[in-house]
Amino acid sequence: MPVKFYKPTTPGRRGMSVTDYSGLSKTGPEKSLLEPLKKHSGHNNYGRITVRHRGGGNRKKYRIIDFKRSRFDVPAQVLTLEYDPNRSAHIALIQYQDGEKNYILAPVGLKVGDTVVSGTTADIKPGNALPLKNIPTGTVIHNIELYPGKGGQLARAAGNSAQLMAKENNMALLRLPSGELRNVPIGCMAAIGQVSNIDHENINIGKAGRKRHMGWRPTVRGSVMNPCDHPHGGGEGKSPIGRPGPVTPWGKPTLGYKTRKKHSRSDKYIVKRRGAR
Repeated sequence: MPVKFYKPTTPGRRGMSVTDYSGLSKTGPEKSLLEPLKKHSGHNNYGRITVRHRGGGNRKKYRIIDFKRSRFDVPAQVLTLEYDPNRSAHIALIQYQDGEKNYILAPVGLKVGDTVVSGTTADIKPGNALPLKNIPTGTVIHNIELYPGKGGQLARAAGNSAQLMAKENNMALLRLPSGELRNVPIGCMAAIGQVSNIDHENINIGKAGRKRHMGWRPTVRGSVMNPCDHPHGGGEGKSPIGRPGPVTPWGKPTLGYKTRKKHSRSDKYIVKRRGAR
């Protein structure tokens, strides 16, 4: 989808850009696939804030997405292409021959009226889903499972895709969007193509209020706080950090500090880490 710009009628409009939704269907969401989405504003079940800078935002309902694509060899027709407020990618409403409807992630090139199918004998075309063992090497894929039957977990954001590099010893080698090379069981499902809404990364928010509509509250730098509120605070004028490295408000190292657990279960599946030289 192309990016849409406005005339700078106000300072907030200057530089602001939005996704052009003219290619999406002019219909409301499928009510049978909606769920209430309660706001927690970053609080956990104890009421404590575990994620800062959250709160407010427009009300929205969750669209139930079929990440498993487990209905094998049953063709489904694409009824609509829709906006989803819960994710950066667009979604497609599909209907199976028996009348059942589902939402799936819409790949680039999928159009209303197209037919999609999942199964071992499905064609290699955008929107179809197959086990990795039935996908040719070099194919661009998305919505990839990490464990067979669990549902897609990798390459689900707008414009993302992974590439199937090789298949050996019941494992498939994937190159993920981050550049990581990772082995995945060959029985895992994946959808063909690249996730839609490629221009999402080119959107300029433009003004603070638009971020508030998304449920994000202001973020204050630690260096402008008092020493009682943040380890970076205090001092006369603009002061340096004053300690060996940047830390969180609670004194834990940050900005480059590795938090991944050593000897993780999935380490043995990673062939090359992201960002590794």
